[in-house]
Amino acid sequence: MTLDFASDHAAPAHPAVLAAVAEANRGRAPSYGADPWTREAERRLRELLGPRASYVPVFNGTGANLLVLSAMTRRWESVLCAEDAHIHTDETAAPEKAGLKLVLTPSPDGRIRPGRLAEHLAHGNRHRAQVAVLSLTQSTELGTCYSVADLRALCAEAHDLGLAVHLDGARLANAAVTLGVSWAELTTAVGVDVVSLGSSKNGGLLGDGVVILDPDAVPGIDYLHKAVGQLPAKTRFISAQLLALLDDDLWRRNADHANHQALRLAAGLAPLDDVALPVPTEANAVFADLAAPVAEQVAREVALTTWRGRGDRRLVRLMTAWDTDPADVDRVVECVARAVEACRPNHAEPVCSSPTAPDAARP
Repeated sequence: MTLDFASDHAAPAHPAVLAAVAEANRGRAPSYGADPWTREAERRLRELLGPRASYVPVFNGTGANLLVLSAMTRRWESVLCAEDAHIHTDETAAPEKAGLKLVLTPSPDGRIRPGRLAEHLAHGNRHRAQVAVLSLTQSTELGTCYSVADLRALCAEAHDLGLAVHLDGARLANAAVTLGVSWAELTTAVGVDVVSLGSSKNGGLLGDGVVILDPDAVPGIDYLHKAVGQLPAKTRFISAQLLALLDDDLWRRNADHANHQALRLAAGLAPLDDVALPVPTEANAVFADLAAPVAEQVAREVALTTWRGRGDRRLVRLMTAWDTDPADVDRVVECVARAVEACRPNHAEPVCSSPTAPDAARP
């Protein structure tokens, strides 16, 4: 049986989430956000993130980002983001198709460094798209986490330069657990204006959300919500999932388990010969640099994502989730160890020349 470590989206919905959806299915309810579940979700988020917070249910994370960034920019403006940001690498040019110009900044470990934003601006130059938004990803696309101090510095720098700040929080839960802080400490307290809040990667069934912390940053979002196709008619089913994840900190328990299994995996891979972990494992993603034949052999038994290839090496990503079995983690480590041994130059039988299995989807 193939071990699936390609994406945390591959995990099933948590039973508590399914039960909440089933409970929300009893009887009739108003549509388009007027239902009691959506109102309660907004109330709970205001308790967590501050009295100005408002909640916007959407179908998925790409839609959340597209909705928010469209509301935060005018036609001649652009978005500054990490070169590895999800909006740049894994959203099939959705921002560009919507007319958004992305300006990339170096992020060797997934993180933008404070103090470097101004060099990407060209305010007043009519030949350059004017940067209006800084978009950050937490945890980052390379599985690292911004510290609270770095987030605060980046938000302050952006605001001083006249930029609003968007946080892609598809894995915000994992970052909060790693850093031992609340959602508020990673958003409201440091100056983030709008959050794309993920739940489907942390035990949700489908759908995500947008949390607006500064209403002035997203003029017209109520209309854009419908115009970009992200206004669900039956919002109660998305909001019920969020409420289930908020109850008794289920979101935290799910993320904590996923993070611990990633650390277990990284600890097992680190001592292996010719296996490098080029970025620290700080959330629920493990990136391993493998010889191409080793990666090909491992891919026969483990669903993974080839992040990038360079010559005879492959950088692969292995994702853990709320349901990851520790025994499966150990099996992956054993699989990599066998492949490394089998692909040694002096191995009796070369078994590593067959083509790699196709990768699963990256997000």
